[in-house]
Amino acid sequence: MAITKGAKKAHRQSLRKNAMNQTRKTAMRTAMKNVRGAEKGDTKTIAAAYQAIDKALKRGIIKKNTAARRKAKVAKTLSTKK
Repeated sequence: MAITKGAKKAHRQSLRKNAMNQTRKTAMRTAMKNVRGAEKGDTKTIAAAYQAIDKALKRGIIKKNTAARRKAKVAKTLSTKK
């Protein structure tokens, strides 16, 4: 356990950051699940998934290429083309 005052504060901060990161990661996973159940060409689902992915990217939860890959997967899944 943390002994110094600074270490205690750092521990509190890490717990708060961990909670927020888990929230964003869960939101992203939920959006991806919604994509799998959506109809082709559903723009609201695409927008929600892109937003969740972009927020996770912005906060550093996922990397740039991971975000690009997931966005491409969403676009391919909900594309109206064959």
